[in-house]
Amino acid sequence: MFPAPHTERTNCHMCTSSAGLPPELSQTELPVVALVGMPNVGKSTVFNALTGMHQHTGNWAGKTVASAVGTVTWNGESLLLADLPGTYSLRARSAEEIVARDFLCFAEPDAAVVVCDATCLERGMLLVMQVLETCPRTLLCVNLLDEAEKRQIAIDLPQLEQLLGIPVVGMAARSGTGLPEFQQRLFDLLHQPAPQPLPCPVPEQLEQPLEQIQNELPENLCGLQREWTARRLLEPEPELHEKIAAHGNISLEIPALSDALEQTWKQYSPEVCADAMIAAIVRHSEALAAQTVHQPEQTDAADRRLDRILAGKWGIPVMLLLLGLVLWLTIVGANYPSAWLSAGFSHLQGWLSLLLETIHTPHWLHGLLIDGIYNVLTCVIAVMLPPMAIFFPLFTLLEDFGYLPRVAFHLDKPFQRACACGKQGLTMCMGFGCNAAGVTGCRIIDSPRERLIAILTNNFIPCNGRFPTMITCISLFFAAGSGLCRSVSSALLLLGLILLGVFVTFAVSRLLSHTILRGVPSSFTLELPPYRKPQFGKVLVLQLLPGTQGIYGLLIGFIVLTQVGILGGDPNVSAVKGLLYLAACLPMAIVGLVSARWQTKASIASISLLVKKPEQFGKAMTLPVMVETYAVLALLISILAIFGIGGLSV
Repeated sequence: MFPAPHTERTNCHMCTSSAGLPPELSQTELPVVALVGMPNVGKSTVFNALTGMHQHTGNWAGKTVASAVGTVTWNGESLLLADLPGTYSLRARSAEEIVARDFLCFAEPDAAVVVCDATCLERGMLLVMQVLETCPRTLLCVNLLDEAEKRQIAIDLPQLEQLLGIPVVGMAARSGTGLPEFQQRLFDLLHQPAPQPLPCPVPEQLEQPLEQIQNELPENLCGLQREWTARRLLEPEPELHEKIAAHGNISLEIPALSDALEQTWKQYSPEVCADAMIAAIVRHSEALAAQTVHQPEQTDAADRRLDRILAGKWGIPVMLLLLGLVLWLTIVGANYPSAWLSAGFSHLQGWLSLLLETIHTPHWLHGLLIDGIYNVLTCVIAVMLPPMAIFFPLFTLLEDFGYLPRVAFHLDKPFQRACACGKQGLTMCMGFGCNAAGVTGCRIIDSPRERLIAILTNNFIPCNGRFPTMITCISLFFAAGSGLCRSVSSALLLLGLILLGVFVTFAVSRLLSHTILRGVPSSFTLELPPYRKPQFGKVLVLQLLPGTQGIYGLLIGFIVLTQVGILGGDPNVSAVKGLLYLAACLPMAIVGLVSARWQTKASIASISLLVKKPEQFGKAMTLPVMVETYAVLALLISILAIFGIGGLSV
C-alpha cells in the first residue's frame, strides 16, 4: 500500500511579479512545483489525485482561472503543487495564460509538471517545448491513457523520454493508474541533478540574430534563461519586455542590445520572428509525435458522428430538446420526494402540536412556532429542495459528458451579433446552476467591456434556486390536463420562460454594446473536448451531497418511517408515543447534524469573509461553499422576517 497524499487547501490568487513567488508560496520551505497544461487534458484531475483535494473539474476551456495549491506527501517528504490556469501556449493572450506564463518564467518554481492529452500528444508538445525553455527540471505527464487505449492509440513513452531528455510518465488520473510511479519520479526529479532537455528548435534565419542578442545580454539574469530571454525580446510583447527588464535587472536601452534588436527587426518584423519561432516548434512537435505515437486512421469517428448531430444543423433543436427533457425530469422527479417530505413533516407537526399542548404552551407561542416558523420552513424545504437536488446533478452530467462547449458553440454567433463575447455562452450556462457561479465564471472573459456585459446580464437566466418557484406557479395556474400531459405542458412552459430569459440576455447585451458599453466583439479559442462517459458517482458526491446531505440526514428518518407505516394512522396519539417516535428519528437527526457540521463552519467562515473582505469572496470560495453561503444567508433573513411578522401579529 502506498501512503495517501496529504492535503492542505489554499485558494491562491496567482498575481506573480518580478519579485518571485506569490506571498502564499514564498513563506514556505517546501519545494514548489508548477502544474501546467492545456485545457481539457485532465490537469485538475491530476491535481486532485495527487493532493486528495476536490478541485472541481469542468469540461470546457478556461475553467481554472484562480489557482489552487495543495500539499503532496510521499514517503515522508512533502512539496507544494500549484495548479496553474490552463494555457495553450506561453505566448499569452488571456488573463489566465498571463498568470501561467508569469509564474513559470518569473516565480522560479523548483520544478514543473506538464500534463498532456494522450489522445492528441502532438498538440501538447508545443507547450512542453516552451516550458522546457524556462524550467529544465520538468516532468511530462501523459494523461488519459485509458481513452487513448480505447481509440487504439499507442505511445512509446521510453522513446519519448529519450528524445526529450526529461522524465515521462503515463497515467490515467481518473482511475489512479500510474499515480504511484508519477509521485516517485516527481520526488526523484527534485533530488537528482537537473536533466539536460532537448534544446528548443530555432528557425534557421534567426540563428545568427539570436546568438548576437544573447552575447549582448549579461551573464546573470536573476534566474532567467539567456536563450529564452533573447527569443522573447524579438517578439512583439512590450509588457513582457518590461517584466524581463525588471526581473533580470537589465536595461533594454543598452546601445549594443538595442542595435542588435533593431538590426534584426529591419530584416524581419517582430510578428514574423514570433511566428517563425512558433512554426519551428510546431514542426519539431510533429516530428516527435510521428516517432512516438502510433494510431489508426479516424480514431475520433464516434465523436465526429455525435458532432454531426449535436454541433451540426440539428444542434439547436437537439439542445432545446435536451433542456426540455432535463426540465421534465426535474418536474416529474421532484413530485415523489416532495410528497414524502410533506407527509413526514405533516406527521411531525401533529406530534409537535400535541407535545406543546401537553406542556400547556400559550396559544400565541404555539402559533408562532408551529403555524409560523415550522410550517414556512418545512413548506420551503419540501417544495424547493427536490427540484434543486435533481436539476443540478442532471446539468452537471451534461457538463461531464462534454456537451456544454457545444452549447457555447451554438451561442457564439448570436453573442457576436450582440457585439458580446462568445464565452458569455459558458457563463450563461453556469447561471442555470447558480447565478453567483455564473458571475464568478465571467473571469474567463478577457475584455473588461464584455466581462461587464456578461455580469450584468447573467441574472436574466433563471438559476436552480428559482426553478421551484417557477414550477409551483406553472403547476398551479397554467398547466392543463393531468398525468403525463400536465407534466409535459409544465416542462414546455418552463422551457418557454428560460428561452425568454435567453432572448432578453441577447437583447440587453446588444443594447449595452451599442450604448454605454460600445466596442467590437473579441475573438477567442473554443475547444470542443472529446465526449467522455459521465462519472455518476462523482457527480453525486461533489454536486448533490455537499448541498443537501445535512437536510437529507435530518429528514431521511422521517421519510423512511413514514413509508414503512410506523408513523401512519391517526396523528392524535399520546404524548408518550409521540416522544418515542421522535426518539426513533433522533439518531438519524444526529447523523445529519454531524454530516452538516463542516458545511456550517465553512458557511460561517465564508459569510465572515463576505462581510469583511467582499473583494476576496469570489476568489476564495469554491462553487459548493458559495452556494451554501447564499443559502445560509437566505435562511437567516427568512427566520428574522418570520419572527418579525410573528411579533407584529401578537
